[in-house]
Amino acid sequence: MYKYIKIMVVCGIIMTMTSCGTHRMSYDFRDLAAAAIRLDMDIDLKDNHKLYVEASEWIGTPYRYGGTSKKGVDCSGFTSAIYRTVYGKRLSRGAEEQRDEDCYKVAKRNLKEGDLVFFHNGKKKRRASHVGIYLKDGRFVHASTSVGVVVSSLKERYYDKHWMQGGRVK
Repeated sequence: MYKYIKIMVVCGIIMTMTSCGTHRMSYDFRDLAAAAIRLDMDIDLKDNHKLYVEASEWIGTPYRYGGTSKKGVDCSGFTSAIYRTVYGKRLSRGAEEQRDEDCYKVAKRNLKEGDLVFFHNGKKKRRASHVGIYLKDGRFVHASTSVGVVVSSLKERYYDKHWMQGGRVK
């Protein structure tokens, strides 16, 4: 309950702060509040609102190998779709190709919102088999084979054990 009150207070402050200015914000605060609830995280003023709203609209999309739509998506299809919509950038189609061709390597401690996060499957430790998009506070959004599009923590045992690298898109 406290989280929802906090979201509404933040939205109220944002509206108050922007009502006297000449610059009109282009996003709907109801969309931000809904995104915060779906992602189960606070969205701050400094955050990329377009990223959070777009990612939240994919939550619950089922996993489908080779999928690229909200009817079903795999991990690299998900990251490609988000990057095309939010940043206007085209990414390669596979996780390894995104890591190798589209990104500069970034250490886990230096991750920023929108960076890609790569994981190996435990067998081929030098090859990325999974990719997601870093949000903040150690959390990332991705298309999981078991539950579809979801937000997870880098601290979860599986992701900590299979961590490969972060990547900042060129």
